[in-house]
Amino acid sequence: MYVLGIDVGTGGTRALIIDQQGRTRASAVAEHPPFSVPQPGWAEQDPEDWWRACREAIRNALRSSNTRPEEISAIGLSGQMHGAVFLDSENRSLRPAILWCDVRTDAQCRYLEERIGRDCIVQLTCNAALPNFTLTKLLWVREDSPQLWSKVRHILLPKDYVRLRLTGEFATDATDASGTLMLDVANRAWSAPMLEAAQIDPAILPKVFESTEVTGTISAQAAEETGLRKGTPVVAGAGDQAAGATGVCVVRPGSVSATIGTSGVVFASTDQPLLDPKGRLHTFCHVMKNRWHVMGVTQAAGLSLRWFRDTFGANAAAGQDPYDVLTAEAAPIPPGAEGLLWAPYLMGERTPHLDPNATGALVGVRVTHKRGHIIRAILEGVAFSLRDTLTIFRELAIPYDAIRLGGAGASSPLWRQIQADVYGKNVLIPAAKEGAGYGAAILAGVAAGWWPSVDQACDALDSLSASTAPNPAASRVMEKQYELYRRVYPALRNIFESR
Repeated sequence: MYVLGIDVGTGGTRALIIDQQGRTRASAVAEHPPFSVPQPGWAEQDPEDWWRACREAIRNALRSSNTRPEEISAIGLSGQMHGAVFLDSENRSLRPAILWCDVRTDAQCRYLEERIGRDCIVQLTCNAALPNFTLTKLLWVREDSPQLWSKVRHILLPKDYVRLRLTGEFATDATDASGTLMLDVANRAWSAPMLEAAQIDPAILPKVFESTEVTGTISAQAAEETGLRKGTPVVAGAGDQAAGATGVCVVRPGSVSATIGTSGVVFASTDQPLLDPKGRLHTFCHVMKNRWHVMGVTQAAGLSLRWFRDTFGANAAAGQDPYDVLTAEAAPIPPGAEGLLWAPYLMGERTPHLDPNATGALVGVRVTHKRGHIIRAILEGVAFSLRDTLTIFRELAIPYDAIRLGGAGASSPLWRQIQADVYGKNVLIPAAKEGAGYGAAILAGVAAGWWPSVDQACDALDSLSASTAPNPAASRVMEKQYELYRRVYPALRNIFESR
C-alpha cells in the first residue's frame, strides 16, 4: 500500500507517492502559470489553475508508477501559505486569489494596529500584523470591493481550496491557519477576540484540524477527475513550511532547517509557542498538538535567482538546467564576490525588517565585476538574509547546532557551501528531496496507521545524503561581508522612504 502527498506550490503542484519504508514510488509536477502582478507589490493566481495542475499531477504520478487507485491508503495536503481564496454561496471563486508574497495591504496592517494595538495582536495571535497574512487581504477586499465582499461566503487557503475540490469539505489545519493572523496559535483555534475586532464573521472560515486528522474523503466527482478511488481519506496536512520541515524531520525541539524555494525560510521546532517581542519571527503551530515552531522568512530567496535568470538569461544550451549553468558561472568567483553585495528585497521583506516597501539592490558594483560576480552576490545575499533569522534565534536563546537544508539551497553544491560559510555551521542534506509533498505524505502515513506518531515516523525515515562543513577562511570573509550587508537596508530605507 502507498500514500499520496500533494503540495500546491506557487509555481506548480506536485503529487508524490511513497511506500511504507518512505521510498518515493512516483513524483509528478504540473506547473501553474506565473502569478500575475497587476500592480507593483501585488501577486495573484487563479485557484482553478491549482485544481487543473492537481488533477494532472495526480494522474501522471499514478500512471508513471502503475499504482492502482485502491492502493492509495490516504492523502495528505500541503501548500503555499497566507493566500486568500474568496468563494460565493455556490463555491465559485469571486476574484483571483491574493498570494503570500502580495504586499498591498500595509494600510490594513496600520488599521489593525490602531484598532487593536500592536502588542495585543501579538498576544492574541503570536504574530505581528504583516501584509503577507491572510486577514489583511480580507480587509483590503472588503474596503476595495464592498459589493464583491457582500457575496463572500467562504474563505480558504490555497491547499484547502484543492481539498474542497477533492472532498467537498471546508477544512484547514492548525499550521496553515497560523499564518492567517486570525488563529489563537497558543490554543490552536480561531481567535474570537481577533475576529470580533476585525469584524470578520467566523462562519466564513473553515474548521481547524490537527495535521494527521482525516477531514473528508475523495468524492465521486473528484475520483472521476483525478483517477483516485472514491472514499479515500484526505487528512488535514500542513502549510508548506511545516510540511517541508516534517519531510526533513525537523519536528523535535532544537532541530533547525533552512529552505530556499521562491521564498526562504529558517525554521526551528519548539515545545511551546515562543514569542519574539519585536514581531520579527513568525510563531506558528507545528504538525503535532504539543509542538509549535518559529521561523523567519525572506520574501525573495530563490526568486532572486529566478529574477536574474528571467531578466538576463542563463546562457543554457538545450537540455541544460539553467540554474546549474548560473551557479557554474559563479563558482570561480571568490567568497565575498570581490565586495559586491545583493539585498534580496524584491518583494518587500519580512524578517527582520517587517517592511513591505523594502527594495532590492546590487551594491558596490565596479567595472571589474562580471556576470559571475553578480550571481555569486545573489547566492550570498540570500544566505545573509537567512542568517538574519539565525541572529534572532541567538537573541532569543533558541538552541540549534547543525542546520538541515532544503529546496534549491540544498541541491546546489555551491549554494550549500556558501550557506555553511555564512552560517558558520555544518549544513546537513537530508536524503528526502521532495520537500513539502514528502512531509504531506508522511502525515497521511501516520493517519493510515503506518507509524504511531510523526516523531516515530521521522525516527524510522530520517537519513542524510551529505553534509558540508564551513571553510574557515571563507567564513572569515563572509563574517565581514555580513556586517556590511546589515548596513545596506538602513541605507536603502533612507533613500526610498520619502517616495
